Amino acid sequence: MIPISDDNPTRLAPIITWAIIGLCVVVYLWERSLGRDMDVAVAVLGFTPQSVFGHRVAVQGFVSPPPIETIFTSMFMHGGLLHLAGNMLYLWIFGNNVEDAMGHVRFILFYLASGVAAAMTLAYVDPASRIPMVGASGAISGVLAAYMLLFPRARVTVIVPLGIIFYPIAMSAFWVVCFWFVLQLVSAGLSDPTQPGVAWWAHVGGFAAGLIMTPFLKSADFPLFGEPRERRRSPWSR
Repeated sequence: MIPISDDNPTRLAPIITWAIIGLCVVVYLWERSLGRDMDVAVAVLGFTPQSVFGHRVAVQGFVSPPPIETIFTSMFMHGGLLHLAGNMLYLWIFGNNVEDAMGHVRFILFYLASGVAAAMTLAYVDPASRIPMVGASGAISGVLAAYMLLFPRARVTVIVPLGIIFYPIAMSAFWVVCFWFVLQLVSAGLSDPTQPGVAWWAHVGGFAAGLIMTPFLKSADFPLFGEPRERRRSPWSR
């Protein structure tokens, strides 16, 4: 189930959301420009849970920055084009409304704090891991949690694969995000955190942080569990 649009317009231009997307794209292009050294950049600037406990990671003569710095550098790096595209799609659809509800300054603080919570959750689950984590998905998980709390009845158009046909369906944001979170939680429970792969627990941690922080960072103009500001038809709706 892949979200492609929502019917929830904004008041403010989502300049922070645009800036994050732009920065992630620029950083990925820089990574690709490194050629074979891209893996070195990921290892050095990605977040490694073991580094939290004082074990600095050296890669081919490079020493990773302090753990607090790699938490933030890792949020803007991605391991591949699909990784980048998937994360930016979710941020494009859901980030603008959350930024609208929080304002620019509080939104960037919320986004970064969700990313920190995601990294710390991964470090808690597997503190000995030397596998570097990169990607914006932990922070975006917090954004999804905020969207669910603020706009649960907004209509989100998702593409559902039915065999070789991809069928668009409009659903409430509550069910879209719930389905996504249950998938993350089940995948986290079934995964081996000591092996390379998707950092499912980081998604869970970022989502939990988003649920906790949203009531304190949202504007008073946006009640919890509120309606979208204005209904508009999706191009897929009938």
